[in-house]
Amino acid sequence: MPKDAGPQAKTNPGRFFEDYTVGDVIQHAVPRTVSGGERALYHALYPARHALYSSDEFARASGLPESPLDDLAAFHIVFGKSVPDVSLNAVANLGYAEARWLRPVYVGDTIRSSSEVIGLKQNSSGKTGVVYVRTTGRNQHGLAVMEFARWVMVRKRDLDAPAPETVVPELAPSVKPEKLVMPGGIDFSAYDFVQAGEPHRLSDYQVGEVIDHVDGVTIEEAEHMMATRLWQNTSKTHFDATPREDRKRLIYGGHVMSMARALSFNGLANAQCLVAINGGSHTNPCFAGDTVRAWSEVLEIAETPAPGVGAIRLRLVAVKEGGMAGQLKGEDGKYLPHVLLDLDYWALMPV
Repeated sequence: MPKDAGPQAKTNPGRFFEDYTVGDVIQHAVPRTVSGGERALYHALYPARHALYSSDEFARASGLPESPLDDLAAFHIVFGKSVPDVSLNAVANLGYAEARWLRPVYVGDTIRSSSEVIGLKQNSSGKTGVVYVRTTGRNQHGLAVMEFARWVMVRKRDLDAPAPETVVPELAPSVKPEKLVMPGGIDFSAYDFVQAGEPHRLSDYQVGEVIDHVDGVTIEEAEHMMATRLWQNTSKTHFDATPREDRKRLIYGGHVMSMARALSFNGLANAQCLVAINGGSHTNPCFAGDTVRAWSEVLEIAETPAPGVGAIRLRLVAVKEGGMAGQLKGEDGKYLPHVLLDLDYWALMPV
């Protein structure tokens, strides 16, 4: 546990870099029972329109008992549980890998999270270090609903504290198609393309194709704060503007992820279920007033064992002003300054 201010202290300052040890398993506090309110608020915050998450009837026709919670909303809940123990004192959340959705989250499910520390690396400045964790979210039955690895840059409390032994975990560059978990019962044999909003099926997409999602949304301070509170992401960098010289709160990276995913409906309306994140990076900061647009590149196409269901691997890129579809990195190999998010994921689509 992190050191407190003294024997009488009751408040939790959060963990700093030197408070982590490889192999530690942290049980995160405060389980959360999902209600229809989460679904409604998610769709109020983002222009999310994928039919499987909007209509119980569409979901039932696709083999599910009802419409589940949006995949990224489930991700935000699991992620948010981990923030007070993993990234309360973070400078930035750096990336994701090996993320898989293992079963849908439905209204009435109670979600809790735990994280295992799988790596540590002090930065050369001696002021911060990178903490690698693997987080698992479980429902009320103890069944895992999702898992993911992420790495976070965390401040040190004591700059003179000795650096731990460097352990950088080996993380797979992508989730293999055969490791994707199908939502129980999913069946796109009788898929309704009219109700879904677009006629495009998996065979209409080609590896290497770039899709400009056209639309843009200007990020609002109030909506970002509602989102970070909704998912109980209490990271100081999102709540407290005073540590920054410019007095700006950093927009929660998950807010950008959900906005970009929702914008991708225009061109990828039938990429219904997210089943894995192969990798992801929040490449540049986003602030209120930035207008976010998105584009996708098709990376891979695969078969699945589910009836009428295929898998499509996509690179989803969110950009702000000055960004154009297909533009990602400069000649030096670094991300261009307008790129906010580079997310590599698998989704399910009718064949």
